Formats: sequence, structure tokens, C-alpha cells
Amino acid sequence: MSNTYTVGQVNRYIRNMFGQDYFLQRIQVAGEVSNCKYHSSGHIYFSLKDETGVLSCVMFAGQRRGLGFAMKDGDRVVATGSVEVYERDGKYQLYARQIVLEGAGVLYERFLALKKELEEMGMFDPAYKQPIPRMIRRLGIVTAPTGKAIQDIRTVALRRNPGIQLILYPAQVQGEGAAASIARGLQVMDQAGVDTIIVGRGGGSLEDLWAFNEEAVARAIFACRTPVISAVGHEPDVAISDFVADLRAPTPSAAAELAVDDVSQILLRNRQYRVRLENAMESRIRLARSRLDRLTASFRLLSPASRLRENRQHLLHLQEAMQAHMEDKLESSIRTRDRLQESLGAAMEKKRTRYRHELALWAERLEGLSPLRKLRQGFSYVSGPDGHTLTGISQVEKDDPLDIYVIDGVVHAVVRETEQICLKTT
Repeated sequence: MSNTYTVGQVNRYIRNMFGQDYFLQRIQVAGEVSNCKYHSSGHIYFSLKDETGVLSCVMFAGQRRGLGFAMKDGDRVVATGSVEVYERDGKYQLYARQIVLEGAGVLYERFLALKKELEEMGMFDPAYKQPIPRMIRRLGIVTAPTGKAIQDIRTVALRRNPGIQLILYPAQVQGEGAAASIARGLQVMDQAGVDTIIVGRGGGSLEDLWAFNEEAVARAIFACRTPVISAVGHEPDVAISDFVADLRAPTPSAAAELAVDDVSQILLRNRQYRVRLENAMESRIRLARSRLDRLTASFRLLSPASRLRENRQHLLHLQEAMQAHMEDKLESSIRTRDRLQESLGAAMEKKRTRYRHELALWAERLEGLSPLRKLRQGFSYVSGPDGHTLTGISQVEKDDPLDIYVIDGVVHAVVRETEQICLKTT
């Protein structure tokens, strides 16, 4: 029993077959353009035809860099891409990645071959690239003396720096002998002592720009000791000189902007830097003055004279405090003394009063015992021969002298005789 397949399965199988064919994945097809339509999405739909047939083609928007001209019906072109099956419709078509006008295909192959050769020689190595100097004074230009390129470079350069010196080498940039003329111009500019060289021209077809794809120009750029900016054609155009040069510019105007600094912007930046510098300096000066003031104040406080003044003032404070303390102590002592004197005076007066009273009592008692009082009362005092008080008859003998003291004098007597008497006492 035979197998039955769906349409989708058959289309998918055919698509896989196309995908596995290496020949169909990298193919160049030559033909005349017909039914060319630019879609709003950016895709280009067209057909290639010759006297034997028609091939549907599409170039997606992402591949438009591979188209260096405005393609239209009737153009004879060579399209490079892959042939694949559009599964939904079951149709095969060419998916173009690059399209060149017929006749340019041979040149493009030469371009790729030379590019590969020079790259293998290391002429594209970034290690050999020189930096473009800033604030150049002399700009060398190798291009045609007439044409839009030199006018664009001159306009942009003088607008950015009116004082720059432009030196033009009038080179032939198209046709037979153009490559030799460009190479000679590069050598002359390199020896002229310019700061930077711009080599290039305006846009055109691959044939028009071919002089910048010649090996002689590439070697002349590589040999330059002066930094070289390559500015060939417009943004999509790419030449061998772009890979060898120290810097690639998409257009001659852009090359002038890259080579020449904008003096007005530099002056503006300088003014801004000056203002920032002045502000920073003023800030630093203020900080330094503040720090100097602090250090000066600290030095004044720590200087010997300041320390002496401080110590002298401290001693004065101590002296005043001591004097005040001594005066307080003295006043306190005086007050204490006065209180003690008052207390002592009162106590002494009290004692004196008590002593007077006791003395009066003793005086009265002594008065009662006083011999004089006894004498005034009629009593007398008798002393014996030895001067001692005579208290008994046993102390004297007959004819002993006696002294009898009375109130108004002494009576001298002699003992005639003694008589014993008894006195009763209670």
C-alpha cells in the first residue's frame, strides 16, 4: 500500500532538500530586474529574468546594506544569496544578501581578493593605527580640486577652526592613473609636515570609487607617518582605503569634523574649566584660610607667651582666690575670737563674780580670824623669847622676855611667874 503525504509535508521535504544543497546556499545569479517593488516594511520584492526564464527574488530590510544603488526595473544586476522554498506557497525564490550592477561583480571579486590579501599581511591590524591628534594647525587634503568633497571639507574645517591651514593636493580620483595620483598625493602630504591627512572623494558607483581599492593606494596609506582619515563616498560605500587608514569617516564632511576640533566648543569648555578652576581655587583658598586661622589661634594658645599669660592669669586668679579665702578665714577667726572672747569674758566675769563672792566669804572668815580684829576686841598676841607664838606656860620660864602685841603697839615684859589654870571648852 502506497504512503500518502500532506501538501505541507511535501513542501517541508523539498525545503529541507534545498537547505542541504551547499550550491544553493551561496549562489550568484545574473539577470534583468523586473517587477521591482519597495515594500513599506523595507523589504524589496523583484524578479530576475533572461531569455530563458524568470526567478522570484526578495531582499529583506536587514540585508539592504548589500544594495549600494537604487535598483529599478531594467537594471542588469548580479544577486548573491541562497535559493530556498517558501513553504506556505510551495514556491522557491532567491533570498538576496547582496546586489551589484552587472559588470561590478568582477570588480567586487577583485575587491574581496585584495582585501583578504592585505588583511593577511596585517595592514588592517589595529596595532598599526595612529591616533588622530587634537588641535591640529595644518590639514592635508588629497582629493579632486573640483567637486563637492573639497568644498564640504573646507566649509566644515573653517567653520570649526577659522585659523586652520588647509593644504590641498589636487589628485585625480577617478579613471586611469587615479590610483597613482592618489598615492603620490599621500607621499607629498606626508613629507609636507601636516598634522593630519584626509584622503577621499564624493559618492559614486563601484567603478567610480575603484581607485581607492587599488593596492598602490593602500600601501601609500600604510606607509604614511602622518595619521590618515579615509573618507570615500557616502555611508554605505566601503573601500580598501577605509580598512588601511587610521580612521574611517562615512563622508568627507564627517572627516573634517573628526580631524578639526571645534574652536568655539574648546573656548567654551576652557571658559567652563576656568570658572570651575577659579571656584575650586577660591574654595581651596577659603579652606586654607580657615585652616590657617585655626592654626594661628592654636599657635597663639600654645605659644610660650600665651602660656605665660595664661599661667600668670591663673596665678592671679589663685592669688585672688587665696586672698579671698584668707580674708574669709581671718574674718571667721575674728568672729570666732570675738565669740570666744565674749564667751570667755562672760565666763570670766561669772567666775570673777563667783570668786568675789567666795573671796568676800573668805574675807569675812579671815576677818573673823584676823589677829587685828582680835586685838581690837581686847585680845593680844604674845611671843616668846624665840619669837614664836606663846600658847602655853610650858614654853617660858621665869625672867624670859615676852613681846605682847596689842592694837596700837608692843609691850615688852618679863615673866615673873607662871600659874596653871584650867579653861573649859564646849
